Amino acid sequence: MNDNFLQKRLNERQEQNAFRRLLLPGGKTDFCSNDYLGIVHNLLIEKQLNAVAHPAYRHGSTGSRLLAGNYALVEETEKMLAAFHEAEAGLIFNSGYDANLGLLSCVPQRGDTIIYDYLSHASLRDGIRLSFAQSFSFKHNDLADLEKRLQTATGTIFVVTESVFSMDGDTAPLTAISDLCGQYGAHLIVDEAHATGVVGEKGEGLVQQLNLQTACFARVHTFGKAVGCHGAIVLGSAQLRNYLINFCRSFIYSTSLPEASVAAIRCAYELFPHMNEERAHLQQLIGTFQQAAMPWEKLVSNTPIQIIIIPGNDAVKKVAAALQLASLDVRPILYPTVPSGKERLRIVLHAFNTMQQVEEVIKLLSS
Repeated sequence: MNDNFLQKRLNERQEQNAFRRLLLPGGKTDFCSNDYLGIVHNLLIEKQLNAVAHPAYRHGSTGSRLLAGNYALVEETEKMLAAFHEAEAGLIFNSGYDANLGLLSCVPQRGDTIIYDYLSHASLRDGIRLSFAQSFSFKHNDLADLEKRLQTATGTIFVVTESVFSMDGDTAPLTAISDLCGQYGAHLIVDEAHATGVVGEKGEGLVQQLNLQTACFARVHTFGKAVGCHGAIVLGSAQLRNYLINFCRSFIYSTSLPEASVAAIRCAYELFPHMNEERAHLQQLIGTFQQAAMPWEKLVSNTPIQIIIIPGNDAVKKVAAALQLASLDVRPILYPTVPSGKERLRIVLHAFNTMQQVEEVIKLLSS
């Protein structure tokens, strides 16, 4: 079969020096993964293996939740997670992408309005694109621009944002956003993917840290980052849960997570709320990195995601390659993933990184 028509766009990527390849870690010091607390590297393995080896935990669910793929453990886990996150109900999805895509494509209807932060994750934007509602972005974390959009919105209004932004590492002004939503009768949806496990006294996320859980229409917590597993949960009212079961295509038409995966999620939720030392160590590493002088622009971030702006695909790849040669696994983020001129190093700090390792990164970036 002739597939040469694909080559034109691949050539364009190569000409931009933005061609993507899959790489293996290669034993380098991890400054790349989203395993913020080290659950995958250090803590969950033994307990998870014991859980998945249990004869009752199957590795296949045999169907969608509406057919053969529902079981007691997943419903019990949904109740457990909803209680931890102080929500009335929750529904587990196979991934954060599935959760965001399904939620935003099925809840807003024709005549409604979705207003989303310009830097919202691709999964949120793809869900918005599939919705029949009209949609508008507002400038990143810009309250004045958000209010301008709210003033002209029609139908049922939804405001969508992340709590911690994956490519900038900064946090949303959720209290002010929530106040605006209350003022204009908008429904707030918050993606907590990069806050879960890290932000809050027990890693409960930014929404609960700010006591805004009752102000949110929906929250999405994912398990593939600090939680160290796979999947996600959409939290909200029991009515929202019932709606998603009936209308959310990414839920209805997906084979459900197997019991072994849900058992791992339960293990992680038994671990990370008590990992106060790990969260404290992370904050020390973050403080050290933020205070370091660099020859490039460094974004302000009090989260494990630290960003160094090095404009140009060629330039940022060169700096990343030097770090890789020093056995430090730091990856460049290239255009078109980020805007041209905003190419960057995305340096992820972890509870298992030592201060000496972070200082080594700083030294190489400062020289």
